[in-house]
Amino acid sequence: MRVAFAGSPEAAVAPLRALAASPHEISVVVTQPDRARGRTRRPSPTPVGAAAEELGIPVLRPATINDPEVVAEIAAGGAEALVVVAFGQILRDAVLGRWPCINVHFSLLPAYRGAAPVERAIMDGVEVTGVTIMFMEAGLDTGPVISAEATPIAGDEDAGSLVARLSGMGGPMLVRALDDLAAGRLVSVPQPEDGVSLAPKITAEDRVIDLRRPAAELARRVRALSPHIGGVARIGGEPFKIWSARALPEGAPSGLSARDGRLVAGCGQGSLEVLELQPPGRGRMDAASFLRGWRGSLEWGDAG
Repeated sequence: MRVAFAGSPEAAVAPLRALAASPHEISVVVTQPDRARGRTRRPSPTPVGAAAEELGIPVLRPATINDPEVVAEIAAGGAEALVVVAFGQILRDAVLGRWPCINVHFSLLPAYRGAAPVERAIMDGVEVTGVTIMFMEAGLDTGPVISAEATPIAGDEDAGSLVARLSGMGGPMLVRALDDLAAGRLVSVPQPEDGVSLAPKITAEDRVIDLRRPAAELARRVRALSPHIGGVARIGGEPFKIWSARALPEGAPSGLSARDGRLVAGCGQGSLEVLELQPPGRGRMDAASFLRGWRGSLEWGDAG
């Protein structure tokens, strides 16, 4: 089967590679435009764009996939279906009505519909998530389900490692769905009305590590935002990113304090040990390294 593939971040690379290694043919890859990245601010391709170039697949980088010229270019390649994995653009009727559009979504739908299903699941402390293969329609992740597979969320797993596992699961599931579509035996079922939850994009407010909250909740929040976003707090008046932390059952004095090379903060319930953090303008470091070089106050304040 000849298909087009739309995706952008690293999470979409494993499904792309699985599809490229299958009997199906990828006519074109559509990804977000190149953007300035890193300290050099030089334009660079998305991870999917770079992988497609490595695989020798033609790449389109439109401002919007819904542009009639882009739709025509995809159609000219002979695509019989469009696969979408973490693409980052909303598909309109011009695309949804042109091809069967199959999406790889990183939750067990109808739970966690939206842009941040992995982050929201970890924040909420759910113990099981998974991958859903679905047909796309105009609603937000509301289309019929083709297949779904569950996996547990480990208690120490951050969003990066969980996304990598789900991405690896999604590739073979996607290939099987296309096998069935090509053979005319694909079956899908409507999503149930019960169990719907939303996973909106992460906001600045979501990133704040507020010590008035329970330590267990804050540790989950840090895991949900690592390694790609980062929790935020002010330490000694300076804006820091918090990359790794763990909840401790015992309490601690309010605020942040140093204990034998460890950073421990008293919370609304229990305490939070900060394991890895990032001062402004510097790289990530563990707590002991930070304490060896920090000469400022340890006062924990509003991240705003």
